[in-house]
Amino acid sequence: MLLLRSTLFQVLFYSVTFVLMVLFAPVMLLPRKWGWWIVPTWSKVLQLLMRLTVGLKVEVRGRENLPEGGCIAAMKHQSAWETVSLIPLFSSPTFILKRELRWIPIFGWYTAKFKQIPINRGKRTLALAAMMEAAKEAIAERRQILIFPEGTRRPAGVEPKYKYGIAHLYKDLQCPVVPIAHNAGVYWPRASWKVYPGTVIVEILPPIEAGLPADQFHQKMVEVIETASDRLIEEARQATHPSPVLEKVDALKQARPA
Repeated sequence: MLLLRSTLFQVLFYSVTFVLMVLFAPVMLLPRKWGWWIVPTWSKVLQLLMRLTVGLKVEVRGRENLPEGGCIAAMKHQSAWETVSLIPLFSSPTFILKRELRWIPIFGWYTAKFKQIPINRGKRTLALAAMMEAAKEAIAERRQILIFPEGTRRPAGVEPKYKYGIAHLYKDLQCPVVPIAHNAGVYWPRASWKVYPGTVIVEILPPIEAGLPADQFHQKMVEVIETASDRLIEEARQATHPSPVLEKVDALKQARPA
């Protein structure tokens, strides 16, 4: 039954996304601020599908920690879930994403239309400079920059590997960074077809204000995100029917270097 429900969800996930992108295509002719509503609408439709097909719900804590105007949101990256479901939390977000996503037909057009920030991972120096310029523009427009500091999805429980690029952004942009933890990887694991029922808990942590030395900021950000994420994974363990993924989480934690 789980496999059947997961398959139904996966099929609907991609087919509904395609239909909505085609249906909303005329919005591409409008100014960005008038057409943005379609992106959180897409997110909410997919979240509804998650609830109806696989029984995956969401609880968000700490909304009051989101500052007004421009900021950087540093998010834990365990799953495909957060790339879709966290969008409605923000008024005008822009993801920092790999350049190759711009090449996807139709989807790539939307990322360009709504000024998402592409980065060429193959040319790090040039990529960092281009990202910084785009990020400065976004903050000047009072937008929220959404970034996954680990760079790529990593399974829940595995040893974290945070990259240092966000510290450069923090230092140069002089704006608050909002750490965001969650336990989505317990229910929709990385590279998994199966999606398990339960409640993803998202915790928006107090912002780290501008002004810290870059090294100190980076250490603090990693500490608060990892501490909160580990706590949320343990909270998932207390559910009436805990996700079987937790067994893999335990094995990954035991395999971490001492």
